[in-house]
Amino acid sequence: MQHFRLSFVVTAVLLALAAWWGYDHGGTSGLLQALWIAAVLGVLEVSLSFDNAVVNASVLRNWNAFWRKLFLTVGILVAVFGMRLLFPLLIVSMATGLGLIDVWHMATNNPDQYALHLTSKHAEVAAFGGAFLLLVFLNFLFDEEKELHWLGWIEEKIGKYGTEGLAILLTLLAVFACMSLEPEGKKLSVLIAGVVGVLVYVGVDWFSGLLEEEETDPAIGKAISQGSIGGFLYLEVLDASFSFDGVIGAFAITKDVVIIMLGLAIGAMFVRSLTVFLVNKGTLEEFVFLEHGAHYAIGILALIMFASVQYHIPEWFTGLSGVAFILVSLWSSVRYRKRELGHAT
Repeated sequence: MQHFRLSFVVTAVLLALAAWWGYDHGGTSGLLQALWIAAVLGVLEVSLSFDNAVVNASVLRNWNAFWRKLFLTVGILVAVFGMRLLFPLLIVSMATGLGLIDVWHMATNNPDQYALHLTSKHAEVAAFGGAFLLLVFLNFLFDEEKELHWLGWIEEKIGKYGTEGLAILLTLLAVFACMSLEPEGKKLSVLIAGVVGVLVYVGVDWFSGLLEEEETDPAIGKAISQGSIGGFLYLEVLDASFSFDGVIGAFAITKDVVIIMLGLAIGAMFVRSLTVFLVNKGTLEEFVFLEHGAHYAIGILALIMFASVQYHIPEWFTGLSGVAFILVSLWSSVRYRKRELGHAT
């Protein structure tokens, strides 16, 4: 439980803040309601982002202690205040032309109007997040260096003939398909958002590779391979792509932006701790198909985000689809271990 000790401490603090906010705005009943909603939102965030934790762990397991600690400290501040609070405020600010302070007053004093402006930009955010996540999935699928293939020879053949260029091509086609679902007035903005998602992925990947290739000092080069600002940025953008889906879903539960931030922050903290737990316990080495399941869950989430520009996808379906892939991959991993042990004896 030591991996989750900080998460429990942070949860206690955030629940106390939620209780104070609820009591200040609604007395004892407001306090109880705020505590309940914050707890529910925390569980929602974990269920939506469990596959995110597994993918984070697949990247983080090669990092040294410094970068892991940075991810858990500075990274969580970016995740909580940047992606769960500031990013939605910026979106509404761009949509309305208001300053951040005015948008904050709107969020606290007129939450229905704030939610309306935020959800009006859902298509653009979904196109950005869908493009980034689809590239994460496709580049994993097209990795011919993978030694284990969850889907057997089918996945092996796909990995052999797939390339990064093909991944970009398929993602851009998905963006165009997403754009076609929108009315004429929003097509351009959705297209731009999807293309920006592709550019961000390629840019972060290029920047991370540049840091590794240009480092000539062997000692520093080793440190770079065990963690870098490029990898840190990659995980933060990945988290952003996951988090906004949770922010939008949270407005179906409450319009109180403060409670939303506090509740999702609880979930984000546990996702961070779960990531470190998976790394330190060597879970990915023990359950060899867990990383595969998480990436397939990300692929499904990307398609859901693209489809959500036109169709309402229930949050429970989004969460359960990811959990289903994780559970099946765990079952496959256990079967694989038993089979390998049988061959060894």
